[in-house]
Amino acid sequence: MIGRERARYIRPVNLAAAFASLTGLSVGDALGAPFEMKPPLPDGAAFELPPAPWRWTDDTEMACSLVQALRLDGRVEQHALADAFASRWSADRGYGRGAVALLQSIREGVPWRSAAGALFSGRGSAGNGAAMRVAPLGAYFSADPDLAAREAVLSAEVTHRHPEGVAGAVAVALAAAHATAGPGDLLRQVLHYLPPSDVRDGIGRATRIAPGTDPREAATDLGNGSHALAQDTVPFALWVAATHLDDYAGALEACVRAGGDVDSMCAIAGGIVAARVGVAGIPAEWIGAREPLPDWFQSS
Repeated sequence: MIGRERARYIRPVNLAAAFASLTGLSVGDALGAPFEMKPPLPDGAAFELPPAPWRWTDDTEMACSLVQALRLDGRVEQHALADAFASRWSADRGYGRGAVALLQSIREGVPWRSAAGALFSGRGSAGNGAAMRVAPLGAYFSADPDLAAREAVLSAEVTHRHPEGVAGAVAVALAAAHATAGPGDLLRQVLHYLPPSDVRDGIGRATRIAPGTDPREAATDLGNGSHALAQDTVPFALWVAATHLDDYAGALEACVRAGGDVDSMCAIAGGIVAARVGVAGIPAEWIGAREPLPDWFQSS
């Protein structure tokens, strides 16, 4: 009851934009999965869609849990979100070793704060996992970027205690919020709210890379997620979204051409752009090629 009273207090929110963002995120994740950790496309190579059906990964599974939490509670309730992540994770969805260890610990009763804080010798995870799932949250709170940033921190802390992992989630949420709300310089709007971090420094460099630059060249400077770190993934994904803000298909192609952690970059960029263009801006045949979202999400 408390969660629902708080949900009424923090409105207006945009559930339709969150669902559109989730659709863009999940299609991007599923399209990008066959290209994960492959090298950039060579000069002159055509962008070819993978054969259907496209199977989504941990990016989508965790994003569905996050959107479900927003749908039910109107905000991020960290204990409930941690339980949802731990109870729903599937071993065949491509979770990293750190995430598997964390979620297994939570399933076994270890408090999520302790489990997340113990990762990587007590430094916490700086990975891109909190960023790859959070675009729908930014779309949901698009009327209030400050609130979007605060709720993004809460959503990240459940699994990522390192400041860079949190900063990556905040940056993506802010980008999705601004993309939903309307026009403007997306990268500079994100920089306005984002505290100092390596993620912020990378986004600052992204502002100096011109639209139309070969995505492989941009990724050389910004990273393509090959290290699976927030600071190695988020700046490039945001540059792609900012330079393809009305072109969902073009955004995903740019991510594929750059190589690296393609499913996560497509999930981030796809979630941001879909928050702007809506489900109608995503090729219908791509949505049809993506496997259905989890039964527990669709039936609730």
